[in-house]
Amino acid sequence: MIADFYQKLAETLRSQAVVVATVVEIHGSVPREVGAKMLIGADWSFDTIGGGAGEAKIITQGRTVLATGQKQRATIDLTGDVSTLKEGICGGQMGIWLERWSGLEALTLAQALTQALERGERVPLFTPFSTAGTPSIADSPPATTGTRLLAAGFFEWLSPRPLLLIVGAGHVGEALAQAAYLAGFQIAVQDERGEFANARSYPQASLILTEPIDRALPRVKQYDSLFVALVSRGYPFDVAALSSIFQQQIVCCYIGMMGARKRIELVRQSLVRQGISKTQLDQIHAPIGADIGALTPGEIAVSICAELIQVRRTANPSCDG
Repeated sequence: MIADFYQKLAETLRSQAVVVATVVEIHGSVPREVGAKMLIGADWSFDTIGGGAGEAKIITQGRTVLATGQKQRATIDLTGDVSTLKEGICGGQMGIWLERWSGLEALTLAQALTQALERGERVPLFTPFSTAGTPSIADSPPATTGTRLLAAGFFEWLSPRPLLLIVGAGHVGEALAQAAYLAGFQIAVQDERGEFANARSYPQASLILTEPIDRALPRVKQYDSLFVALVSRGYPFDVAALSSIFQQQIVCCYIGMMGARKRIELVRQSLVRQGISKTQLDQIHAPIGADIGALTPGEIAVSICAELIQVRRTANPSCDG
């Protein structure tokens, strides 16, 4: 979603200045993570840093920064009890940096960030706290992923949306594309049947792959955060997809396979005969999705999406685009 944010920022900067509010520090229980952002205009806002009275306060302060150009740090205090409640009772605190973006230099940076993220690249952004400094792409970024609060400013790696490759363009695939897109994933769909895998059925998809899976995988292997959901129409397609993933050494944050336990066991047996190791087989989430008793395509999509989010937010940081 960060690419969408910077695209909106670039669009806005063509006609007006805007304030970027960024969560730079958190303590305790809070509604958003470090790096979460929102845009604040004179009479509108875009995206959210948590909502509620705390966010309303930040919007008011952001409009002061918009008018004066004087960047500042603000705090949302969510530690109060009910009797003194003003900003929320999550239990923690959030440090918010408010910075006005305006002019050609800011527009050029927003466009560069958008383009890099749309190419699937991670971008190092540094926002200085000094009065004279402005945000810029870092020349010598730290090798570590994630964010870092420094005395001089705030450093963050901006990451593109993780890519979800949906193998199988049936009813579950369509529902999953909708749910996962809303949850912040880029969507790719693979199915040799063009009458199923097309832009009409998958308007969310940035990639529609109608070649066989072994030829489709090289087109997605460059993504640092690749998730794969096998929701194909049959056992042979699962075997072909998994064989290709392991033989081509495609690095995945997640591989999930839909199917009854008998089908899953048959797939495993076939892969073992091909020399696929137990370590590789253990990477497969099967049956796919969170166990919520899902039956319909929509319910199954929700259960899969829940598991995708869980893996994305708790796995290696590089999987959290």
